[in-house]
Amino acid sequence: MTIEKVILVKPRGFCAGVEMAIESVERALARHGAPLYVFHEIVHNQHVVADFSKRGVRFVQSIDEVPSGARLVFSAHGVAPDVWERAKQKHLEVIIDATCPLVEKVHREVRKFAAQGYSIILVGHEKHDEIVGTSGEAPDRISIVANVDDAAKVVIAQAEKVAALTQTTLSVDDTGEIIEVLKNRFPKLVTAAKEDICYATQNRQDAVKQLSREVDVVLVIGSRNSENSNQLCSVARSQGRQAYLIDDHKAIDPAWLVNARRVGITSGASVPEHLVLATADYFKGLGAEVSHLGLIEENIHFALPQELTNPS
Repeated sequence: MTIEKVILVKPRGFCAGVEMAIESVERALARHGAPLYVFHEIVHNQHVVADFSKRGVRFVQSIDEVPSGARLVFSAHGVAPDVWERAKQKHLEVIIDATCPLVEKVHREVRKFAAQGYSIILVGHEKHDEIVGTSGEAPDRISIVANVDDAAKVVIAQAEKVAALTQTTLSVDDTGEIIEVLKNRFPKLVTAAKEDICYATQNRQDAVKQLSREVDVVLVIGSRNSENSNQLCSVARSQGRQAYLIDDHKAIDPAWLVNARRVGITSGASVPEHLVLATADYFKGLGAEVSHLGLIEENIHFALPQELTNPS
């Protein structure tokens, strides 16, 4: 393995929604102390979750796991209305909603189209936290499709009035293909006025396409359950590059790099920057030069939940 150069691409790492969600947990811990309950993982990254767990944050998969009167944070992925209702019924002391505003936008679209009598096709992965929450807005009106094959087979009773919405973290290219299949099957299909794929997903995928032209192998730092991280690997592979998803530099298999001279590094939208820098240091230790490829500067920030900005 003779790696001559490592290229770190931007944008990478935390998006505005993840920054807001993580800061929400930090503020809630500082204001209320532990234990603090979070419905699902606050973001899909094992390092972030492990760090908060050590500090008294308890991640739960059901409201039934949250004691009455406890303090609860909803994750960045959003929750269904019935989850909100169950939480209220438990008389929780504080409920902090850290749903990403771009995910909440899709929830609003579902409510709007459902109120107008549309059947809704939701493009995404059925078991992903975001899709579980979004589909809960109108479960009797939603059909979920994950790929082109699903789009070609989905059965809609009311084909004259169909809307299509998407999970925010999918592959931009794959989603476009799925929507095209749906448009061919349902000529009157309507979509959201503004793209559902979030700005950070688009930017990171565009950056990986550029990075793939410069390197032999792409390493994507991110956890297995992170949809946007998995999609970055898929994008690199679509450009003809080998790509591997790693939680950190300790997961690198030297066999991946036997014939590589230039390695590209990016990270998913819920990955702390220190994991990227540690990976760069790993290659520095092997004698590689580290350089940077910056395509766009992101300056988007989301406000913290009102529950954390009001005086306590």
